[in-house]
Amino acid sequence: MAIASMTPQDAKVALSRGATLIDIRDADEHARERIDGAVNLPLAQIGSAPLPSGLLIFHCRTGMRTSANAGALEAAADGAPCYLLDGGIDAWRGCGLGTIVDRKQPIEIMRQVQLTAGGLILLGVLLGWLVAPGFYGLSAFIGAGLMFAGATGWCGMAHLLRIMPWNRVAA
Repeated sequence: MAIASMTPQDAKVALSRGATLIDIRDADEHARERIDGAVNLPLAQIGSAPLPSGLLIFHCRTGMRTSANAGALEAAADGAPCYLLDGGIDAWRGCGLGTIVDRKQPIEIMRQVQLTAGGLILLGVLLGWLVAPGFYGLSAFIGAGLMFAGATGWCGMAHLLRIMPWNRVAA
């Protein structure tokens, strides 16, 4: 049976009555913006960590990640009543409900990968066009790296960006 969804307004009421909100996004996403009181339990850890008892409400950014993984979330709930937050944190914010935003935290790693890869591909095309055709190889290399990351789930650029100084946890 599929997990039912819950509107942000209904979730707010459920939270005031003791429900637990579980943020399945990665820790870097949660650190940048979160719903007050949400417990961060990244999707990769859902099956291995014990969940609180009582009513559980799972959320991500848009609701797509929770919907796509509803079966795993329901299994992890182990019979406890559970719901998906319809529209995720974006819908929560869109309804005028508050979030905690920490702009001192770096932007999410995947957004950094998108910005870096896009910038390097553009740079390779511009240099190939303006300087020498050999620079098109940079775009090809980055494109191949993205294809490899999509096929294997391992992204070298993400690992490299994680160790950069700006991604150290801000105090």
